Amino acid sequence: MNQLPQLAGHLLVECLVAQGVAHAFGVPGESYLAVLDGFHKYREQIRFVINRQEGGAAFMAEAAGKVTNRPGVCFVTRGPGATNASIGVHTAFQDSTPMVLFVGDVASDQRDREAFQEVEYTSFFGPSTKGMAKRVERIDDPDRIPEYVARAFATAMNGRPGPVVLVLPEDMLVKETSARPLPRVEAVEAWSDPGALRTLRELLLAARKPFVIAGGGGWTPQAAQALQRFAENWKLPVGNAFRFQDCFDNHHPQYAGDVGIGISPKLAARIKEADLILAVGPRLGEMTTGGYSLLKPPKAAQKLVHIHASAEELNRVYQADLAINATMNAAARSLEVLTAPPELPWAAWTQAANADYLGNLEPQPLPGTIDMPTIVAVLQKRLPADALITNGAGNFASWTHRFFKHHGLAKGHKTQLAPTNGAMGYGVPAGIAANIVSCRVALTMAGDGDFLMTGQELATATQHGAKSIIVLLNNGMYGTIRMHQEREYPTRVEGAGTQLANPDFVALAKAYGYEATRITRTEEFEPALVAALERAQGTVIEVMLDPEVITTRGTLSGIRATAQKQGR
Repeated sequence: MNQLPQLAGHLLVECLVAQGVAHAFGVPGESYLAVLDGFHKYREQIRFVINRQEGGAAFMAEAAGKVTNRPGVCFVTRGPGATNASIGVHTAFQDSTPMVLFVGDVASDQRDREAFQEVEYTSFFGPSTKGMAKRVERIDDPDRIPEYVARAFATAMNGRPGPVVLVLPEDMLVKETSARPLPRVEAVEAWSDPGALRTLRELLLAARKPFVIAGGGGWTPQAAQALQRFAENWKLPVGNAFRFQDCFDNHHPQYAGDVGIGISPKLAARIKEADLILAVGPRLGEMTTGGYSLLKPPKAAQKLVHIHASAEELNRVYQADLAINATMNAAARSLEVLTAPPELPWAAWTQAANADYLGNLEPQPLPGTIDMPTIVAVLQKRLPADALITNGAGNFASWTHRFFKHHGLAKGHKTQLAPTNGAMGYGVPAGIAANIVSCRVALTMAGDGDFLMTGQELATATQHGAKSIIVLLNNGMYGTIRMHQEREYPTRVEGAGTQLANPDFVALAKAYGYEATRITRTEEFEPALVAALERAQGTVIEVMLDPEVITTRGTLSGIRATAQKQGR
């Protein structure tokens, strides 16, 4: 039976349905009206979530990619729409998250004339940027839409996961085609070389102070469980890379802590002291390596085994003693069958690593009527074990990074959505998207400056029946930059760009359809959280935080005093 022709824009949506996409995020534009009509045609199978700004839409798609391990999908119009969405593309690239961005473009007969809102997307997003998309392609022939969509999904998932951009000329989208969607694409597994695994076992047997760092994209519950069995078999201490704190169960007696910003000094010292680092998945970027000081490139002092899904990443920054190109599922399943000897010399080393982690959970005394470690303890007590914790970028995130213990992937669920590229504004849309695609509890930790970058997406949540809980720490400033100012230019912060004149966040949240409350004392937080968990709509809990409480370990005045003593 011959397929009746349909609009190319309709076929594009049908291809998304064939790839298992249930939600697409975006801001509508006249350049892809035929696709919007396709969302209407296939509305029983796919839902188009209407955002308020393309940056928020791209963040939501990136978060959906993290939660589902399938490409998150975002639609934007040309020019300003695409450039606004670029923040989500950069996040997906540095976070190794599968994502596909569709950009409605100028008509083919208007190309290369600097037509209205025209941008050359291969130059803007292309791999040559070394930080945007893995692949950028333009679909000029409607009959090839299935080919391009399937390739985009395969590229986004295979190797090191990441974003792909597909450009859609508006005249192409209104042509008719009888093409049919291709079958659902699955990620290809790359397996470890058996010889490399034998070498890895020899390196382990020769070690006395080994340490595992887990992170990067492509993890599944099965991979995390296999990694845990490997660590247990070999009695290895495991730390999680920056903002991948759910790769290894934080409650496990071999967990050593998060290897990222604000790293525990004892953990940093332990990594430097290790004689073998086994990096499973992370690309070993600046934040995970403490500014490339914990492991010094190009050849670390420690022996390094680097396992990564991308062959191009291996030996790019660090010359590894053993480089293994493998995806996380395959790598972890290979590791778990490595036979360990009956006795291992580092049992005390592993126990001490976990003891140091538990010791780091003991807070330092800080001023003010809000005790943030206690608030995080309330989150730990009241949130379900599968709750998704999201955040943007800023010192406010360090409270959950340091004190919250993720159950994580080994117990069946991804639980942390956080931008390794340090994108402010990520947490609010990520929490909303996480609730939409998973129906699980989503809690966002936000700062005042961070919230104001994407707070308009509360309107998206209200319109689409989504619920997130936002703990908004208000200290009246861009806290991270203020901290650095006090360290480098103490007392010279007046008019230097970090003070904020904030709106009434409670009134603002209510205007968007969220419930909201403001607290000024620690004991007010638990009843506010319980109420938020019980109500059907989303909630903002504004926490009035003393500006002095700038980090989990110290105060602004303390940083200033230290800098002044150093003559700054």
